[in-house]
Amino acid sequence: MSFQRLVVVAALAGSLAGVLLAVVHQIATVPLILQAEAFEETTQTSTSAGSEHEHDHHTAAAWQPHDGFERIGVTALTDVATGIGFALLLVALSELCGQRLNWRRGLYWGLGGFAAVSLAPALGLPPELPGTEAAALLDRQLWWVATVVLTGMGLGLVFLVRKPLPALAGFALIALPHLYGAPQPSVQGSLAPAELARQFALAATLSSLVFWVVMGMLAGFFQQRLTAAPSVRESAAV
Repeated sequence: MSFQRLVVVAALAGSLAGVLLAVVHQIATVPLILQAEAFEETTQTSTSAGSEHEHDHHTAAAWQPHDGFERIGVTALTDVATGIGFALLLVALSELCGQRLNWRRGLYWGLGGFAAVSLAPALGLPPELPGTEAAALLDRQLWWVATVVLTGMGLGLVFLVRKPLPALAGFALIALPHLYGAPQPSVQGSLAPAELARQFALAATLSSLVFWVVMGMLAGFFQQRLTAAPSVRESAAV
C-alpha cells in the first residue's frame, strides 16, 4: 500500500475511532474525574492561607480549559489526534509485517494494540485520578515506553512467528517489565476514595479496549476498500 493510502486509512480510521473515544470518555471517565477533582478542591480549601496562595499562583501559571464546552472540545481534539497517531502506527506496522488488513485481521491487530499500549502498562501503572500520589514522571514514562515496546515485540514473536522458541522469547519479553517492576511513589495515597479509583481504572481500560477494537476494524475496512478500488476501476474500464 502506498504511503498516501496509508495516511488516508489512518486518518479515516483514527478520526472515527477518536470521536467514539471522546463520546465514551464523556460518559464513562469524565464524571469520575470531576468527582475526584471535587475531593481535591475540598482538600485544598482546608489548607492554610499561605498554601492556598502558593497553589493559586502555581495554577495561574498553567493554562487549563474551562469546564463545559471548552473542556469537552479540548478532550475531543486530543482523542482524535491520538486516534490518528495510533492508527498510523498500527497500519504501518501491519504493512511492515506483511499483514494486509481487512476488518477481521484489523480486529486482531486492534486487540494486540490494546494489550501492548493499554493493558500491559496498566498492570503496573493503573490509570490514575487527579490527586493520586505518583512516582517521578520521567521514571513512569520510561517504564511505560519500555513496556509498550517489549509487549509489542513479544506479541509479534508469539502470534506472527508462531514457532516454539520465538514464542518462549516473546512471553519472556512480555513478562520482563513486570518482573522489573513499575516505578512507585514513596508514599501511597489518593485524595479520592479507593472505590472511585478502581471504577476509574476499569472505565479507562474498557474505554481503551473499545477504541482499539473499533480503530483496528475500521483500519482494516478502509484499507481493504481503498486497495480494491483501483482493480474495480480497471475492470470497469475493460
